[in-house]
Amino acid sequence: MTATLFDYNGVLIDDEDVHLAAFREAVRPLGIEITEEQYVARYLGFDDAGAFRAMLEDAGKEVTEARVNDLIEAKKPLYLARIDRARMFAGAKELVKRRAAKGRVGIVSGALRSEIELGLAKLGVESDISFIVSAEDAPRCKPDPMGYLIGIKRLEGEQNIVAIEDSLAGVQAARRAHLRVVGVAHTYPEAELLAAGADAAVHALADLDDEILG
Repeated sequence: MTATLFDYNGVLIDDEDVHLAAFREAVRPLGIEITEEQYVARYLGFDDAGAFRAMLEDAGKEVTEARVNDLIEAKKPLYLARIDRARMFAGAKELVKRRAAKGRVGIVSGALRSEIELGLAKLGVESDISFIVSAEDAPRCKPDPMGYLIGIKRLEGEQNIVAIEDSLAGVQAARRAHLRVVGVAHTYPEAELLAAGADAAVHALADLDDEILG
């Protein structure tokens, strides 16, 4: 495998607790409370728009595009105010640079572009990334394969592509785009990632070597 498509949240950056805190604060004025268990089980695989739609539906609230967009805008500063709490996973910088030396590297994520760019700069790999497919580019979130299909198109005919994912929805999206995918058990156990369709799974990103990716 020469080209690599990385998910972002939960693969390169450990910021799910930051997202959860921002989601909670954004929906609390609507009388909605989100537990960590609910977030992991129900909302973690969504982009912001998908998560807010699901939260509103689950709480029996009216779902409109205007309300969802308002919540997305409300969450942005709440996330950025907590970004210092996020950390990069061990081995993330080294793996991105190693994969970039073998072929093109892209990001396919449900995160906002501004969040991804901030994290890549913090990691020091922005020059190693050929392109970013963010929530703004793919209105249908994982497990829909739209983001990965856009990524494949941007790789301009490259056939040897591997995706790296941490969520069940992400694994399913990559498989629906007919990609090989490796699961990283930062969020879900290896067995669940394999059951969702991952070709291989590792305990942590630092365990992911070129032999597995090859």
